[in-house]
Amino acid sequence: MPDRARRPLRLSRRAALELIGVGAAGCALPDVAAAAALSGRTRIARIDVFPVRYPMQGRFKFFEGPEGSPTGRPAVLVRVTDDGGAVGWGESVPIPKWSDETLETASSTIEKYLAPDLIGRDPADLAGAHEVMHRSIAPAFSTGQPIAKSGIDMALHDLVARNLGRSVASLWDRPAARPLTLSWTVNPRTPDEVEPLIEAGRQKGYRHFNVKVAPDPTVDLDLCRRVRAAAPDGFLWADANCGYDLETALSVAPKLADLGVAVLEAPIRPNRIAGYQALARQGALPILMDEGVVAPEDLAEFIRLRMLDGVAMKPARCGGLLPARRQIEMLLDAGLMWLGSGLTDPDVSLAATLALYGSFGQVRPCALNGPQFLAHSVITSPLVPRDGTLTPPPGPGLGVTVDQAKVQAIAEKRWSPGIGA
Repeated sequence: MPDRARRPLRLSRRAALELIGVGAAGCALPDVAAAAALSGRTRIARIDVFPVRYPMQGRFKFFEGPEGSPTGRPAVLVRVTDDGGAVGWGESVPIPKWSDETLETASSTIEKYLAPDLIGRDPADLAGAHEVMHRSIAPAFSTGQPIAKSGIDMALHDLVARNLGRSVASLWDRPAARPLTLSWTVNPRTPDEVEPLIEAGRQKGYRHFNVKVAPDPTVDLDLCRRVRAAAPDGFLWADANCGYDLETALSVAPKLADLGVAVLEAPIRPNRIAGYQALARQGALPILMDEGVVAPEDLAEFIRLRMLDGVAMKPARCGGLLPARRQIEMLLDAGLMWLGSGLTDPDVSLAATLALYGSFGQVRPCALNGPQFLAHSVITSPLVPRDGTLTPPPGPGLGVTVDQAKVQAIAEKRWSPGIGA
């Protein structure tokens, strides 16, 4: 647990400079410097969107319809083609029950607003692309439509890195991405389901578990007690998805800590600023924010306000790899924690997330549960965990190849062919 008396009250000069897009020496950030080799050589010629719905395996509460009926996992695959014919792929992963973006809004945002403004631009100007997207869909409290924008961001990273014959991690001047240890999600409907869910993870080699808690602390404490008994040496991570009120969160946090829970993620709604400050002052558990941290500017302000001990990162939540990388660097600079999480990411979004977390050497278990819950893949070599670990795919770009026949197999509906010059 960090010493709260020593927690930084402000960002360092390096972190502040990174927030506005320049490095500590006043020069371009590594991704911009790497892309400079391609600057001006090509232009974005076409952007296509492919709305799909992945079939599910097992139950996850965010993908249920009325009376628990499965809805599948919606996603929008994004293909960016430059005027030389090179292609990059990205993926937007909306979750209506978790965010304010849907399959329909992400698709139409990209097709009708983002794509037209990006056509003809230099794909290597990644920061410039974000500036354009922020003008196309303006921010409110934070970044507007960040999940839609993340698909474009990932596709541009993939395209630029492929044109350089390099991995995405190398654009950031980072080492090759390392294998990541995963955490198994425990999301029971009844107490009787807890042990079978844990055993299912153990059978696949998982030793660490993240549990969905809130709103009932009595149920939550029983759940965490059972998981800790079954995995006494594992990293136990409780995620409330903003489901507690402040009084309940303050009461339950010390009890979760007594049971061996390592962190408490998103205990209350992100706009409860005084509540997060109270939980941070209490110090019972490291308090991680999630849903409320979208833009780097959000994180900078929350750090100044002493609202958090760290962030459960999700590149798809915050507009893609560029803002997510900047947030990780800010957290490292401030001496705060970051954990690797996701949005039940499939395929391309998962590959992008693995590249980021692996290149920054994340050693704590990552809650990347796409492979746990998704029953289809649209890439030629699906990303399959082995003994509870997952290795970022090698090769240029994001390291994956999209099979368009597999895309068509789960296409949600016929969509217009795309926006091109």
